[in-house]
Amino acid sequence: MDHKIPQSDIDFFDQNGFLIVRNALDSEQVKDLIIAGDELIDSKEQVNRQCTNDGRYDGFRNTIALDSTFTKLIDHELILPTVVQLLGASLKIMTSHLIYKYPDAEETPDTHRMPGWHRDYLMATNDLGNVAIPRLLVKCAYYLTDLRERERGVTMVAPGSHLLTHPPVIPANQKDPLGALEPSLEPGDCLIFENRTFHAGALHRGSEIRKTIMMGYGCRWVMPMDYVSQSKDVLAKLSPIQRFLVGEPYEEVEAFQPDGGKNPIVEWCNERGIPTSRHPQVQR
Repeated sequence: MDHKIPQSDIDFFDQNGFLIVRNALDSEQVKDLIIAGDELIDSKEQVNRQCTNDGRYDGFRNTIALDSTFTKLIDHELILPTVVQLLGASLKIMTSHLIYKYPDAEETPDTHRMPGWHRDYLMATNDLGNVAIPRLLVKCAYYLTDLRERERGVTMVAPGSHLLTHPPVIPANQKDPLGALEPSLEPGDCLIFENRTFHAGALHRGSEIRKTIMMGYGCRWVMPMDYVSQSKDVLAKLSPIQRFLVGEPYEEVEAFQPDGGKNPIVEWCNERGIPTSRHPQVQR
């Protein structure tokens, strides 16, 4: 497998703030994730559960700690190399968010967006503002249900909005920014977007539950959203790369290491000829 993505994909992401990877998951992987997700949703588990009072959303944060089926996505053989080439190799899992979005009621107006247009990692936006915030996070949303038709609850994106220094302008009597996109996605497709890309939940007029697992990767020096540290029981089940990606140190040394120390992702990428930095190193 060629793990290096085309430069055209990188350019597209840089210009638009999102990228669609088709068939990131095969049918068996989709089936396994749905089974694991259904079991969690049907359970009485409340740890890291995130749902709305109106019953339109249900799901879990830090899902990788709840079922090993989701753990396999941490170092997905196609998506992790893509993230490295979009964000760099100094990564950490920021979130693993299972989301079940239920159909909207018939009387729901066409203007309904849940959630509304927003950027991710609100803490950084609040502190830095829309002008100064950089690319800190890349979220990879694996869709497990058929979203080829419009108004099926897909995540909408506003292309190019990651470059804005203000929220996107929504014209009078309109519900979305100009150029807003409602992607057409099949089960197993993955929508990748960065923290600055404004996005929203489309209206759900279908009859099926929209099922998604969103894996977010951030710069290693940024705090995760879902957890402070993983339990020993969870860590015992992870590979070296997976442990590194949930924040565990890879090598304990006393000397100062300006590059952050040994990184199993860098070693893995070097073996496959994958660039590990978005920018040339600056000598200091």
